[in-house]
Amino acid sequence: MRLLLIRHGQTPNNVAGALDTGFPGAVLTPLGQAQAEALPEALLDVELAGLYASRLVRTQLTAAPLAADRGLEVVVTPGLEEIAAAEYEMRTDEEAVQAYVECVAGWMAGELDRSLPGGSTGHAFWERYDAAVRSIAAEHGPDDTVAIISHGAAIRCFTTLAARLDVDAAYGLHLGNTGMAVLRGDPDGGWTLEQWHAEPLGGPALSDSGAHDVTGESPDEAR
Repeated sequence: MRLLLIRHGQTPNNVAGALDTGFPGAVLTPLGQAQAEALPEALLDVELAGLYASRLVRTQLTAAPLAADRGLEVVVTPGLEEIAAAEYEMRTDEEAVQAYVECVAGWMAGELDRSLPGGSTGHAFWERYDAAVRSIAAEHGPDDTVAIISHGAAIRCFTTLAARLDVDAAYGLHLGNTGMAVLRGDPDGGWTLEQWHAEPLGGPALSDSGAHDVTGESPDEAR
């Protein structure tokens, strides 16, 4: 099957560079809403067998235009949430941002024992995100394509580990709001990265290059 792992639309905290990873999270900015509304046309040629989102509000708001256009239900699936910032939640300072980036980068390199203060290990992240993907895959056949609206750091980390990407290449992967990773395979046989679409699916006019977007930036950008 194919997984379209799509990051949510822009939020005010993406613009501010805040580590907003908790529940329920922020709503979309006007640009974020425009990014969400561009998804139906951007995915016009893709037949979707299902549409899934995390428990955080911004993913569900991003999925709503696509759901309405396709007549699909947005299935809220626990486990698809962002990598938690733990004690650094909502901070914007360099110390917090660098600690978060370094932890995520470590997980991408296979250092899954690492954790943030008050946070979980990479093992726990992998187990909950992989379990969510497995639950989705169990509802579909091998020829199905499903869209999953999730989060920047979580998509980058899961894709790197699931598709066994070269870590140096993975460190350069930026994922803007409504950017997308396309994986093909299955949870038991493994996943292959078919496409990495760093910028908004609706086109470059929907990008915001001025935002300090922590969870969408690659480790190379954020260092």
